[in-house]
Amino acid sequence: MSIKIGIYGYGNLGRGVECAVHQNKDMELVGVFSRRSPDAVKTVTGAPVFHIDKALEMTNEIDVMILCGGSATDLPVQTPALAKLFNVIDSFDTHAKIPEHFAAVNAAAEEAGKVAIISVGWDPGLFSLNRLYAGAVLSDGADYTFWGKGVSQGHSDAIRRIEGVQDAKQYTVPVESALEAVRSGKNPELTTREKHTRECFVVAEEGADKARIEAEIKNMPNYFADYDTTVTFITQEELNRDHSGIPHGGFVIRSGRTGANLEHNHIIEYSLKLDSNPEFTASVLAAYARAAYRLNHEGAKGCKTVLDIPPAYLSAKSGETLRKELL
Repeated sequence: MSIKIGIYGYGNLGRGVECAVHQNKDMELVGVFSRRSPDAVKTVTGAPVFHIDKALEMTNEIDVMILCGGSATDLPVQTPALAKLFNVIDSFDTHAKIPEHFAAVNAAAEEAGKVAIISVGWDPGLFSLNRLYAGAVLSDGADYTFWGKGVSQGHSDAIRRIEGVQDAKQYTVPVESALEAVRSGKNPELTTREKHTRECFVVAEEGADKARIEAEIKNMPNYFADYDTTVTFITQEELNRDHSGIPHGGFVIRSGRTGANLEHNHIIEYSLKLDSNPEFTASVLAAYARAAYRLNHEGAKGCKTVLDIPPAYLSAKSGETLRKELL
């Protein structure tokens, strides 16, 4: 029996989820829900499109709704609201606000008897798991996470929501000297600003106040205020020509010590190199949709994160097969 999936929001991430569902044989895409007129939306696989208001009438037709809106303004409202109606998955990635987002979603999902899994993706998400595993194994040590070089969808979306911005792409760039110091086992104490820089390429609307836009970007809390940020204004043609891809990646490193006198050093490193950030994130969302479906059928309810989900629940394979092939 197929897991019936709905996609709420149809941008880059929504298109990625559509492709991911198509690749998973135990899933079936019921439809895409968009703010736009359904007639104006053309899906990658020909999936049906509904206006978002139609979702209220389809609660019995969808096992898991995958939310593909932005973290800045969409998901804080949409996830708690939809968790009252569906099992849901989101990719909320504003790290500092995850506790309050969890609380709001948990209250809604608990009351409705649904399962919600938030902050699913690769960071937060898979990188979070690797930080947990490495810290549990090497209890005496330090964690380091580097992102990029690549396009951050959430940060790009946050820029595009600024008044006067027509389009934008934001790149997160690791500071190479900091990365090498960690890999060499020096265990440096690094500030946020010392680990990454942020590069923003912005298309301003005609007549917009570019100085104001730049100031708003550089002072935006939780996104840019703690980083050395450069803002470059370019034309739409230049953005389309030079910044059309959505690559990303990063590294999670744990540097730790063992032994009676902590004389032995160890480095655990996990890395990702992604041609398409949204398509990879979408694939993670699809795997966790499977977990949400299974948990709800077992009677679970409330909000979860990737830290709460048994790894076997992500796979379409049986426990017997997993034990045979992976252990």
